[in-house]
Amino acid sequence: MLAIFKSTVAYGPEELRFPTGEISPSPDLKKSSSALLRSFLDALPQSISVTMEDMATMAFTHSNQSLFRPRSFAVKDDCFCLFEGTLENLPGLRQQYGLSKSVNEVLFVIEAYKTFRDRAPYPASQMVGHLQGQFAFVIFDRCTGTVFTATDSNGKIPLYWGITADGCLAFSDEAELLKAACGKSLASFPQGCFYSSALGLRSYEYPKNRVMGIPNMDGELCGTAFQVEHENMQVDHEKMSASMV
Repeated sequence: MLAIFKSTVAYGPEELRFPTGEISPSPDLKKSSSALLRSFLDALPQSISVTMEDMATMAFTHSNQSLFRPRSFAVKDDCFCLFEGTLENLPGLRQQYGLSKSVNEVLFVIEAYKTFRDRAPYPASQMVGHLQGQFAFVIFDRCTGTVFTATDSNGKIPLYWGITADGCLAFSDEAELLKAACGKSLASFPQGCFYSSALGLRSYEYPKNRVMGIPNMDGELCGTAFQVEHENMQVDHEKMSASMV
């Protein structure tokens, strides 16, 4: 699956850019968002793509998908959603939200997102903590111009994000696809976390802890590694800061 968002819709974390603050240190090693989409469609000719004006593009295919990690796409009430994986507690969630048995994972995620979005002051991020299973999803809410993305707490479904040569924020389950377009402006999406273009990158498992971006300078696939800062990490960080004074 592939989702691309213009920088006016979703800018992404500063740590995702490599080097910090620069969009394309080596333009020849990166591709534009339109070239990224062409690469995806060329590699997977049975794909379906949808473009939302000049804000976002989403594409997906059932080709080569795992039986345990099916991909799906749905649109309802101007909410566009890509979903990969399965929800183990879907029957209970349907009952909890008053939804029919015909509602599948991708439609449920849209309905749950809308419920929390419209029920202020409860943030939509709270609904992610109710999900059990292996999943990764990307929502684009055209009504509010918001991007909302999350993965399960065990990282069972790989999801990557990066910045293209023209500054667009892109998500995909195909690391090599994004690598060709984003170069070192690439990272694995952190497990147990969500990203909102309105709120930034946060952990729904540890909502009081910030999520840190750490540069990878050793030639690995990803240029940045994101991880939730725990108490021992905070202590190490304080010691390091004190030793530099």
